[in-house]
Amino acid sequence: MESQLSDIRREYKKNKLTKENLSNNPFEQFQHWLDDALHSGEEEPTAMIVATVSADGHPSTRTVLLKGVENGKIIFFTNYESRKGQQLADNPYISLSFVWHKLERQIHIEGKAVKCSPEESDAYFATRPYKSKIGARISPQSHVIGSRMEIMRAFAFEAAKWAGQTIKRPDNWGGFTVTPTRFEFWQGRESRLHDRFLYTLEKDDNWKKERLAP
Repeated sequence: MESQLSDIRREYKKNKLTKENLSNNPFEQFQHWLDDALHSGEEEPTAMIVATVSADGHPSTRTVLLKGVENGKIIFFTNYESRKGQQLADNPYISLSFVWHKLERQIHIEGKAVKCSPEESDAYFATRPYKSKIGARISPQSHVIGSRMEIMRAFAFEAAKWAGQTIKRPDNWGGFTVTPTRFEFWQGRESRLHDRFLYTLEKDDNWKKERLAP
């Protein structure tokens, strides 16, 4: 007999967190856990769930790839005319979640997003594979299209147009930098008594570290 969804459960036993074994700086702790994820065999260790809120208060989520952690900021790239891009234009507050199943870990981050400079977006765009550059130029991300054939034809046309040339970044595509004000580190434990630690940014730019109930 097929199992019921309510019957699916497992115990988390791989690790534990204490206040003493966590860095006082959440970025250092984030980098430590990201390094673990990169070497753990996770399918997509840099995948993060991005949550935004529309101007009228409706939330939405999607998954994007982390592309950098620099100078206290978390960086990703997208189409500025996509749903998330438009929502961030109206409301720059954002949350990010990383889920690493093999490590039984999660990180949840909240902060404020601003666009990268054109120069920063150009520099990253130049590193993208050829086909990804073409895709960024022709995809009206999040907008309704008539068929897959429509987008494939647009791709073929654009690829022919730029053959043998340096592909230019479209103005509607670029990066966001997220400045965090809140980090939560979650480690699965037995009996659902998970370890959760919260970092909150204080006015003096120090981080307050506290244990949360599971």
